[in-house]
Amino acid sequence: MKTVLTLAVLLSAPAMAALIQKKVGYELDKVKFEGVLISEDGGKPKPGIVLVPNWLGINEANLKQAELVASRGYTVFVADMYGTAARPKNQDEAGKAAGAVKGNRALMRARMKKALEVFLAQKSAQLDDKKVGAIGFCFGGTAALELARSGAKIQGVVSFHGGLGSPTPDDAKNITAKILALHGADDPFVPAEEVAGFEAEMRNAKIDWQLVAYGNAVHSFTDVDANMEGKAKYNAAVATRAYLAMDSFFAEAFR
Repeated sequence: MKTVLTLAVLLSAPAMAALIQKKVGYELDKVKFEGVLISEDGGKPKPGIVLVPNWLGINEANLKQAELVASRGYTVFVADMYGTAARPKNQDEAGKAAGAVKGNRALMRARMKKALEVFLAQKSAQLDDKKVGAIGFCFGGTAALELARSGAKIQGVVSFHGGLGSPTPDDAKNITAKILALHGADDPFVPAEEVAGFEAEMRNAKIDWQLVAYGNAVHSFTDVDANMEGKAKYNAAVATRAYLAMDSFFAEAFR
């Protein structure tokens, strides 16, 4: 199944040279962070994406997913939302780390804005800094949306099976980016009430937004390791559709 998805995704992506990873250290409020820049080895500048992984943060599996995104024609910066002292080793640790950040939206926004700032400062990267967006998966989808709500001057934001709710929905008036939410229609962690609240938030602020609800999909549909039936489960067909939707969205947003 993993091989099928990889082939499908790569066949729909532009050809690229080898990808290289570069660790990028930075600091915010006396906390040390280390993101990962993923770019093509040579070649012309490409649109940039700040990518926020799921709640497990920067680990091998999530870096592979980030490389998959980069292979589609982007220069990617994987944001560190926890700091170098907090690298979750299991779901319990991830839940605590993610909860601490998600429960403090000001902190989440500050860390996202810092990651964006650090990314844009990477002048040596294959980066077109006039075409920049943000994406996130699960917890990362929430973080990407919070970057938009902070008023960050980026072109587009994509949430993959992320939390859509906001404790301060009026902050949507700050959004300048186009928004795309890719949602599993049967996701038990993002219930219908939360989806409706997100729709109302976007409408009230008159944002350029889209929401795609994928039938027969639950939480974590792009996560190849997710296997909780009825709750969080990988769906190869939906993952492929979602990545294609992202590409189409950014093609318009970066035009």
